[in-house]
Amino acid sequence: MKLTTYIEGTSLIGPAFADWASAQPVLLGQQAYIASKTVLPAPAVLPPAERRRTGAIVKLSLAVGIAACEDAQQDPKTLPCVYTSSSGDGDNCHAICEALASSDRAISPTRFHNSVHNAAPGYWGIATGAMTNVSVLCAFDGSFGAGLLESLAQVVADQTAVLLIAADSPYPEPLQSARPLADALGIGLVFKPKRTANSRVQIDISLTHSPASHMANVALEHLRLHIPAARGLPLLQAIAQVQQSNATQSLVLDYLDNCQIAVTVTPCQGT
Repeated sequence: MKLTTYIEGTSLIGPAFADWASAQPVLLGQQAYIASKTVLPAPAVLPPAERRRTGAIVKLSLAVGIAACEDAQQDPKTLPCVYTSSSGDGDNCHAICEALASSDRAISPTRFHNSVHNAAPGYWGIATGAMTNVSVLCAFDGSFGAGLLESLAQVVADQTAVLLIAADSPYPEPLQSARPLADALGIGLVFKPKRTANSRVQIDISLTHSPASHMANVALEHLRLHIPAARGLPLLQAIAQVQQSNATQSLVLDYLDNCQIAVTVTPCQGT
C-alpha cells in the first residue's frame, strides 16, 4: 500500500545545523560540512517556571516543531502531532539513576514527571496551547521511520494536516557508552492531505525490503548512523534536491531490520 501526502513545512537542528535554511546548502553539496556541537535554542515559548525545568530533548523538540509550523505558515495549536524519539530525556534519566544509586534515593517530583517519554509533547501543549491529539512513539533506531509512517497514515486516514517531530539527544556517561548517540538532532515536518499553494513537495511512501539509502557525504552518513532521528537526513536531502532541480527523487529510509521505507519525493507546481 502506498501513502501520499504533501510537505508544507520543514525544520532541522543538529550538529552544525542551526536551522533548515543553513542546512540546505550542505545537504546539496554546495557548502562543506563543518562539524560543531548542536546549539539548542532557549524555549522562549514556555513560561519561565516551565522553561527552567526543561532539558535538551524538550528544547530541541519545541524548537524544530515551532520552526516547521512557521515554515508551513501553520498555527501550531491547530495541528495533531506525532512525536518520536529513540531515547527521550537522557539527562533526566541519568539524574534519576544517580539519585537511586545514592544513600538518599529521593527523586524530586520535577524529575519524576519529566521522566516519562511523553514529557516533551506535554511541554509542547503548554507552549503552544494545542489541544489536538499527540501520538508518542519509540522504536529504537527505527523511530524516525515509525514516526513517518504514523504521520502519513493519520494524514491519509483523517484527511488532516499533521506535524511530525523527531528528536534525539545523547545520554551523559556511563549511559552514553551503553547507548552512544553522537549529538542532539531534531527534524520537524508538516504534512497535508491535499496540495496547496504552500506545498513544497509531494511524498509517497511504501514498505520495501530494499536496503536503506546512504549519504554520499561521509560526515552526514556518520550522523545518519549515530543519531536515530538523523535517519531522516536522506529525506531532507531529497526535499532540498527536488526544490532545487524540480526533478523527482527516490530513496529508501531505515525502519526495521527486515523492512525499510521506500520514498518518492516529487516537485509541486501550483495548486
